[in-house]
Amino acid sequence: MDRWEGRVAVVTGASSGIGKSIATELVERGMIVVGLARRVELVQDLSRSLADRKGKLFAVKADVRKEDDVVEAFDWVRKNLGGVHVLVNNAGMGAYSPLTNMDREQYEKVQTCFGTNVMGMVMCSSEALKLMRENGIDDGHIININSVLGHFITRRCGLHVYSASRYAVTVLTEGLRRELAEAKSMIRVTSISPGLVRTDILKTVGMPNYEESLATRPIITTDDVKRSVMHALSAPADVQIAEITVRPVGEDA
Repeated sequence: MDRWEGRVAVVTGASSGIGKSIATELVERGMIVVGLARRVELVQDLSRSLADRKGKLFAVKADVRKEDDVVEAFDWVRKNLGGVHVLVNNAGMGAYSPLTNMDREQYEKVQTCFGTNVMGMVMCSSEALKLMRENGIDDGHIININSVLGHFITRRCGLHVYSASRYAVTVLTEGLRRELAEAKSMIRVTSISPGLVRTDILKTVGMPNYEESLATRPIITTDDVKRSVMHALSAPADVQIAEITVRPVGEDA
């Protein structure tokens, strides 16, 4: 991780959960971190708590579903920090949306889910790559926080919309890797696919009796995912860790 010290990382969804854990660790490792979030006040609180650490955290308000927000956020990075070396696309939205019982409320959930998980990732990656090219950065790293549900069709009804959004992340991550390889770029791309993680996203899914379900299911922590991010970043510059799957022992779906 020494080569990343003093360099700039953008972490989306940095206000809580996995994003907060990753942003904190990168600051501890000496990186200049820009935390994007709708709840920017939470990132500001985190920044104050990390004031005496090796690196620094800046809080920027942005909803990654909105093109203007994304463009303005990366323009802030351009004007204030010059460029970006690492992007962690972490912002994510769950959705419990049974396909046999759709209504207008469910349609909105689907749009929010795909807007955050897919379009947010696409737009942030595009803006980050523009900044890397502008600054001649050809050893950057884009990390997409995915899900095991982006690799198989779950038996749990109601989660297929969310799974579809994560399948899109899997395809787009590999597609970006191949395009960069074709361009002879040394920018690396990694997909990290956790199993069930204890985060606030579970509260937004709307799954019936989810608290009872969690009490009986194996689960990992946000720090478990953070360690996988550090593992990918710590690889030698000519080594690309394309996919990491991290699951709790005993997880059966």
